[in-house]
Formats: sequence, structure tokens, C-alpha cells
Amino acid sequence: MIQTIAFIGVGIMGKPMVRNLMKAGFSLHIFARHKEKVEDVIAEGAAFYHSIKECVQGCDAVITMVGFPKDVEEVYYGKDNIFDSAKKGAYLIDCTTSSPSLAVRLHEDGSEKGFHVLDVPVTGGESGAIKGILSMLVGGDKEDYEACMPIFQAVGTNINYQGQAGNGQHAKMANQILVAGALSGVCEALAYGKARGMDLQVLFDSLSTGAGGSAQLSALGPKILAGNYQPGFFIKHIIKDLKLASQEADTLGLKLDMVPEVLADFEDLAAKGHGNEGSQALIKHYIDMEK
Repeated sequence: MIQTIAFIGVGIMGKPMVRNLMKAGFSLHIFARHKEKVEDVIAEGAAFYHSIKECVQGCDAVITMVGFPKDVEEVYYGKDNIFDSAKKGAYLIDCTTSSPSLAVRLHEDGSEKGFHVLDVPVTGGESGAIKGILSMLVGGDKEDYEACMPIFQAVGTNINYQGQAGNGQHAKMANQILVAGALSGVCEALAYGKARGMDLQVLFDSLSTGAGGSAQLSALGPKILAGNYQPGFFIKHIIKDLKLASQEADTLGLKLDMVPEVLADFEDLAAKGHGNEGSQALIKHYIDMEK
């Protein structure tokens, strides 16, 4: 039975996941580089540790939600990190959107060391994490997926086994391709409406429940109209995801037309200093909403 969970990476997505796991009755150990940023969840009952080694020791499961593949490698393979310090037989669940090939390597190396490793990227954004309705895209051994179901049910509602190790990450690549296309469509539609001098609020209200509606329009349209570019999902992270999707497509010999275009637009914004803004700042590629 899984009772104690170590959580590495208590950020925009990780913090509400920690809260929901505690609400479900799990005991949470957490590690974050900046303790002051997690004082709220410490006050709510999470036990803070100053090192990954201390955090994971004795825990039944370890969840990682970090930024980039290099961060995943660091927390699993670095000295005194997860593979060195977690108890044998623990379930190691990487929720980072990362490289499918790295997910396969984690599974192979972890299995040799006596761990149960799953790649479980999530989708649903900050609001989905807060509400506990994330979609969980699970790759790895099916018996491990089934054993971790109580964890998944504490933070998500749309929980699906994708198959072998790495397939969770492949499913997330498909999701990010959808996100990129939908968000660019939102921004182009609003840019078109603004160029015609239309009332964008009326336009949004008119389109949001029609055939052109989407999760991206519903979640990010109001933020764009309000000029709110605070990150629910960083531009720098969607650049990482789209690069991974492009690399995987190249490996498969699959030509993607839309992804390189949207990726170039995001990279242009990052080069102009917008990498730490939310993905909705893509609108800035098309128009200045202040004018």
C-alpha cells in the first residue's frame, strides 16, 4: 500500500498536486530549491526536506514534476538523488513532459535497480491541477499503473494507460501538437477580429461555444483580452515540448507542417524576453493588444 509520497518540483503544477494528494490522505515529503516558495504547503502539512536524498528516503512513491529533460536526468541520476536514495521497490513517477527516449531509459535503469518506473506527463494546466481533474498519460508496466491508481485518482480524472514505457510521453507530444494548433488559431482569430475593428469581448462570447471553441480559447481567451500574461504554462516550456515533438517526428520520418511554424513564433517571443510569460502571450506575435 502506498502511503508516503516524495514530491520533487513543487511549482505551478506541482503545488496543487501536492495539496490534492494530502487531501486524499497521503503523507507528503517535498523538496524545492527555494523553501520560501513552498511555505504555504508546508503550513498545510507537507514535510519539507533540504535535499532530494533526505526527501525520498523511506517513501513508497516518488513523483517528479521538473522543467526540462536535463532536470529529470539530474534528479534521477545525480549523486545522492533518486536512484541512489529511494527505497527499493518504490514507485517512481515522472510527471515532467520530457523525452520519450529518456522515459524508456529511466524505466530500464530503474527496473534493474528494483524500482517501478512510470512516465506520467499530465495535461489540464494549472486550473486542472487545482481542481484535481488532470488528464494522466501513463506509460510503463500495466501492473505498476494499476498499483498507482489511488495516486492518479487524487490528482486527475481522465486516467489512461498508454502502453509501454515512453508512450506516456508520446501521448503528451500529441497533446502539445493539439495545444499549439489550437492556441495559434485563437491568436490568429483575435488578431483578425481586432484588425477589423470588432469588439473582441463580443467576438469571444460569440465563438467560445461554437464549432471553433476549444479548451485553449476558453482558458486563455479571457486572459488575452485582459492583457494577463502571467504563466499557467511558460512559453519556455512549450518551446521545449514542441522541440521534443519535432525531434520525435523526425525520428519517425513524419513531416509536421504546423508545429515548426508555431515553434518559430514562440522562439521569436522568447528571444524578445517573453520566455517566462504564459503561452497566451503568443498573441504578441500578431498584435499589440494595448493599441
